Amino acid sequence: MKPEIKRYTAEVGGRTVTFETGKLAHQAGGAVTVELDEAMVFAATTMSDKAREGIDFLPMSVNYEERMYAGGRIPGSFFRREGRPHNEAILTSRLIDRPLRPLFPKGMRNDIQVLIYSLSADDNPLDILALNASSAALTISNIPWDGPVGAVRIGRVNEEFVINPTFAEMEVSDLDLRLAGTKEAILMVECGADEVPEDVMVKALELGHASIQPLIEAQSRMAAEVGKPKDEPIVSVTDEALEVKVYDYISGPMTELVAKPLSKDEFYSGMDDLKAQTVEAMLAEDKELAEKDIKNAFGTAEKKIVRERILSAGKRPDGRGPKDIRPIWCELDISPRAHGSAIFTRGETQALTVATLGTLRDAQALDNLTPEKERRYMHHYNFPPFCTGEVRMMRGTSRREVGHGSLAERALLPVIPAKEDFPYSIRLVSEIMDSNGSSSMASVCGSTLSLMATGVPIKAPVSGIAMGLVTDGKRYHILSDILGTEDHLGDMDFKVTGTEKGITALQMDIKVSGLSAELMAEALTQSHEGRMHIMGEMMKTIDAPRPELKRHVPRVTTMTIPVGKIGAIIGPGGKTIRAIQDETGVRLDIEEDGTIFISATDGEAEAMARQRIESLTESAELGRIYTGRVVRVTDFGAFIEILPNMDGLVHISQLDSVRINSVEDVAKVGDEITVMVTNIDAGGKIRLSRKAVLEGWTVEEAIANDQPRGGGGNRGGGNRGGGNRSGGRNSNRR
Repeated sequence: MKPEIKRYTAEVGGRTVTFETGKLAHQAGGAVTVELDEAMVFAATTMSDKAREGIDFLPMSVNYEERMYAGGRIPGSFFRREGRPHNEAILTSRLIDRPLRPLFPKGMRNDIQVLIYSLSADDNPLDILALNASSAALTISNIPWDGPVGAVRIGRVNEEFVINPTFAEMEVSDLDLRLAGTKEAILMVECGADEVPEDVMVKALELGHASIQPLIEAQSRMAAEVGKPKDEPIVSVTDEALEVKVYDYISGPMTELVAKPLSKDEFYSGMDDLKAQTVEAMLAEDKELAEKDIKNAFGTAEKKIVRERILSAGKRPDGRGPKDIRPIWCELDISPRAHGSAIFTRGETQALTVATLGTLRDAQALDNLTPEKERRYMHHYNFPPFCTGEVRMMRGTSRREVGHGSLAERALLPVIPAKEDFPYSIRLVSEIMDSNGSSSMASVCGSTLSLMATGVPIKAPVSGIAMGLVTDGKRYHILSDILGTEDHLGDMDFKVTGTEKGITALQMDIKVSGLSAELMAEALTQSHEGRMHIMGEMMKTIDAPRPELKRHVPRVTTMTIPVGKIGAIIGPGGKTIRAIQDETGVRLDIEEDGTIFISATDGEAEAMARQRIESLTESAELGRIYTGRVVRVTDFGAFIEILPNMDGLVHISQLDSVRINSVEDVAKVGDEITVMVTNIDAGGKIRLSRKAVLEGWTVEEAIANDQPRGGGGNRGGGNRGGGNRSGGRNSNRR
């Protein structure tokens, strides 16, 4: 019997988003498909029956799996099936996880899994649909969760906002803002922008929150009609009496500790010592207590004391005021052989960013469901254990590293020069050497310095800052340049990057019930002040891109040839282009529009390659004199190669000023003779005259005295293989 299928719709930005349940995956806790036009994603979520013991976090996994069949494509991998998720899928998984996780009951320890598949792909991005589908699956499931969540994308085309823009609209948009939230509050923001002003960003956030309301309402209707009863969550219970006892015991010494301006090591060492003393004292008083419960109570007390000091006195754990930025120092050219390198250090956070320039052939090929097929600017971020003084297993690139690298990449993308102006692929690698808060923003600043040190003509320098918030609902302080502790204990993690002109990237996660537009505007204004201070410190080291690339960087120049001549450069099976590269030592990249990028280590090699290309693409000119090689002799004349793969016929009557009996009296195969072009017919066949050169004819005289060919003369020259001779070479063959 076919199950009952339920469909619910929401109008968002003048378009219909459809939620459907009841057709697929009936054994999952909750399963939903979401459609927009011909785009469709599926999400299913389940929860384990038992809670995991011995952990202090919610064990939830979110996996967005992009199925290439959704776009009618076969995967390009060797196995022709989907394998390890590519970066875009990982970033989508992180995008979904961030707004969902805060809405589970505090202390819940059941395993939760959310799986999302792409089922159909058109011109609509699938990430926002995947987030809405995940929320809907949780909303109608048996899993305890305080949703639903709605999500939209906001673009801006010709200074007009567009809700859920298509890929085509995003191509001309100067804003790509993805926002998720509940009915009351924004929970997550991920944004890339082309130097968008702060006041415009606030308006986009307000529009985004208003636009998610129909999606939330549709999911609420689903829950009311088809939602399963929610299971009782299994949560770790806190001992309120113990929390009060621990707070009373440590409030004095901890207040004294946080009143000192401490380094990261001093702060954490002091906290560890105080925690050990507290555990010992509490166990001495009551041996029935569990050590983990005492430590949990200690963490609650620490959060309360640190936050209260910030709220009441505006004093932070390292002694700074709310707007103060930690000391900054920078240095360039750390690696003598790298194309560009820079260190950016802010307080106890340090990033070493190294730049490498390659040819356009080095661009990253992409195999996904977006229109983007390659990426010539890449940013990679590495966070080794030593940067926090820890030891841990190295298991490859983490999702966090992928996310931070993407944020830094997005921050600098608007200032990267177009390939027409700077024909290089660019790779940046940020190695985090020390970390105590906002290492991703340090990588942005280090990347700007590294690019300018390399000589990349970026449009403007970019700086970044991580902002925080501490509030009790009545009082609040916005914090600039937050520490790791402030990120952990605070209510907001708000990363902003940009130029002096405007914002280039924004990432925000909010833990409180809601932020007013006024508070968001204040946070953005304060972030601008902080960014400009950081920018000023960076500019003391280097204030503009160097005028010349370092000597180890390959020089890339461009030239343009007619599209019809591309085949002449490539040659049969790529033989010609390989020969040019082998003989000159350059690398050649040819675009479909006839643009050729020449990458060479020295000017002589570049000039040699350019000369070879010009000779291969040159066309014969009427009246021009050429010195060519005899490639074939017949009774009626000689064929002369005047340009590579291009020959013409000199009739026997045009070989000399006097009558000759045999062509070979004047021209033998392999001889070089000088001739003038006297005719090029509609088919491209070329007639030549040696007599015109010997007698010094003008162009007009040569054309007027051009002799029609007798006998077999009409089998004259032209582009070899163009129909004049079987088996000849064709300069237009690819």
